[in-house]
Amino acid sequence: MTKSIDRFDEFNAARLRRDPAYDGVFFVGVFTTGIYCRPICPARMPMTKNVQFFTTAPAAEVAGLRPCLRCRPETAPFSPAWQGSKSTVSRALKLIKDGALDEGSVEELSDRLGIGARHLTRLFKKHFGASPLQAAQTYRIQRAKRLLNHSNMSMTEIAFAAGFGSLRRFNAVFSTLYGRPPTSMRKK
Repeated sequence: MTKSIDRFDEFNAARLRRDPAYDGVFFVGVFTTGIYCRPICPARMPMTKNVQFFTTAPAAEVAGLRPCLRCRPETAPFSPAWQGSKSTVSRALKLIKDGALDEGSVEELSDRLGIGARHLTRLFKKHFGASPLQAAQTYRIQRAKRLLNHSNMSMTEIAFAAGFGSLRRFNAVFSTLYGRPPTSMRKK
């Protein structure tokens, strides 16, 4: 039996720890029993020489294994492979909310996700209805609006804290979106 998966040692260590962070990321195939399990399965731990790892439940089934009746691997939560491209967009949105595009580019963001920039933009248009840059701009405006309402920071400080490169850009984007300058939105 070959151990063809690239991350065998990482997955095996996670299996031995029964690490919940890997639940849905990979599945453990046990050829001596003919079943496959989730890495968190409470069943007796098989010997390492008898296991093989699969990134999807269907791949384990194609290899001739059946799902474990204890851990029910076919229902593993949060399996990125099953969520498909929505998972990629969700990961990208989290990075954007954390400021990935405040100083970085869409190309750098797509590299972090392991896909091309054009493909990332297509996925955003399909699942989000906007480009990654438009999403980043929306999140910047939302941060700025919160700071306008809940801080005593100057407009320049708010612009930079929200992720804008300049006060001028902040004012232009805000005025375009709301039809008035950001100073008019500040709660007194």
